[in-house]
Amino acid sequence: MRNKIGKKKDSIMQIEKSAYGTTTNNEKVIQFKLQNKGGIQVTIITYGGILTEIMTPDSDGRMDNVVLGFNSLEQYEKKNPFFGALVGRYGNRISKGKFSLNGTYYLLAKNNGENNLHGGLKGFDKVVWKVENVKESTSFASLKLSYYSADMEEGFPGNLKTTVTYTLHSNNSLDVLYEATTDKTTVINLTQHSYFNLSGNFSQLIENHEVEIDADKFVPVDASLIPTGELASVENTPFDFRKSKIVETAINREHEQLKIGGGFDHCWVLNGKGYRSVAKAHHKESGRVMEVFTDQPGMQFYTGNFLDGTLPAPNNGVYVKRSGLCFETQHFPDSPNQPQFPDTTLEPGQKYETKTTFKFYINS
Repeated sequence: MRNKIGKKKDSIMQIEKSAYGTTTNNEKVIQFKLQNKGGIQVTIITYGGILTEIMTPDSDGRMDNVVLGFNSLEQYEKKNPFFGALVGRYGNRISKGKFSLNGTYYLLAKNNGENNLHGGLKGFDKVVWKVENVKESTSFASLKLSYYSADMEEGFPGNLKTTVTYTLHSNNSLDVLYEATTDKTTVINLTQHSYFNLSGNFSQLIENHEVEIDADKFVPVDASLIPTGELASVENTPFDFRKSKIVETAINREHEQLKIGGGFDHCWVLNGKGYRSVAKAHHKESGRVMEVFTDQPGMQFYTGNFLDGTLPAPNNGVYVKRSGLCFETQHFPDSPNQPQFPDTTLEPGQKYETKTTFKFYINS
């Protein structure tokens, strides 16, 4: 199965649909390629809503994939560090795998030491999403996916209907729109877990990327990577990315928080409110820049510290430590257990809605 969705020959935006494979549970997985006139191509599979490729040009016009991924569904089904996946119901960690709502305690899987991570044993990254809608026009191409998470799935209360819409625009920006409703009070914190390497060469480390994060504070963690409850100033620390700096100059500095995470694996408290530009990554040699926009209060900046060379990369390589950067826009980790943090509760009758954008361009 391989076909073009669009009918207009002069349409700037194109969507191509094809079969990707069958899961071990005999579920069919579909692949969609969204492409604009400028050549940006985004590939998404319905398993985990995973972004498997983002092809972007460098300053010489050469196209390369800038997100870490695998060549097969079989590899995505194996244990992996959430390459390209949609994460839920709750992205990041929940302390001791439990939280309370309205006096009721809910127990979750402890799949990250003593803590719950990224939704549990079978989070949103490990399910096949339904295709709700596919649209293309002269200015955008979009793919809307949905997943129905039943009450008490992975220990979370409420029947949760979630949709995520990926939209590629003609200006080389990729929107990720998250929407959800519930029939019972619950908690929710969705994010996108792509690992970026703007060099397009995954044998190169991301330490030579320049990064900028608009945040005056970050969220310190304890030895198990659970927030201490403090919101600490970035001033005079390696966590100060308010002005663009090369990752290597910060990540190798002496700091207790860097020792705990093996590098950066922390949530930044983003400045401002509403939908705004919050971060940039720049790879000088290729000229590629990625700018991140979101309406979320936080962003987990992760430098691939736990990649260890055991996972296969395309072209017969492997993914070693610091092969990729993550910019996971979200609420703060462990918010259900930290009442001083912004609230992640979703009530019946409310609608969860948040948008993040990744925009790609060449530094002139």
